[in-house]
Amino acid sequence: MAEGGEQQGAQGQQRQIQLRIDESKMHSTYSNTIRTSTTADEVVMDFGMNLPMQGPDGQQALLFSIGSRVIMNWVGAKRLAISLGQVIRQYEERNGEIQLQRQPQPGTGGGAGGPRLADD
Repeated sequence: MAEGGEQQGAQGQQRQIQLRIDESKMHSTYSNTIRTSTTADEVVMDFGMNLPMQGPDGQQALLFSIGSRVIMNWVGAKRLAISLGQVIRQYEERNGEIQLQRQPQPGTGGGAGGPRLADD
């Protein structure tokens, strides 16, 4: 949410509402995957990391390590969806379409490695 903002008054007049943001208890984590589940009243989002590992039979497997759980009512979830849609649209307008299946770059030997902040 942005700081500041306007809200419609009871008689159609706009009034300023000041928004103060307290980040003193905030914790930041990285997530490369999400699992969602729902109830009639809420959306449950588990954020975490898909970590490659070797299974007991020697086959490669993924471990989903959950770092954070966020539970929202449906109104908050819809506001989140709208906000994410807006920031993704703005990003793609500046940088091009985000590819969900990342293609290996020439000369990199195929997409091995962990999370990266930026392309080299």
